[in-house]
Amino acid sequence: MLDHVSIGVRDIAATRRFYDAALAPLGYSCLSAGADTLGYGRGDVAFWISQSPRPVPADEGSGLHFCFTAGSRAAVDAFHAAALAAGGRDNGAPGLRAKYGADYYAAFAVDPDGYRIEAYCGKAG
Repeated sequence: MLDHVSIGVRDIAATRRFYDAALAPLGYSCLSAGADTLGYGRGDVAFWISQSPRPVPADEGSGLHFCFTAGSRAAVDAFHAAALAAGGRDNGAPGLRAKYGADYYAAFAVDPDGYRIEAYCGKAG
């Protein structure tokens, strides 16, 4: 349904350090980088980031978050560890989320601008 999403951030260099680290375990990389824009994906850019004078204020009660697919549970674990090591905040340790499905394995973090992100693997074991 969606081709891509875009977010605005305060500091493009800090954001790049964070997302380069957090998304690498999931197989995503920065495919496009300009002075004030970044584009991440696998093959095609699906997640655009731009430096903005007025990013959307972080609001944990909004329900907004971005979920990235992972190829394995180990990749979810590595995403979470990398996100925290790169300056993100924990928003849910890696583990099964049975209320979403029997094999729903995910981890959650908050990026430096307050955006909530998730890595998810739906494969058994």
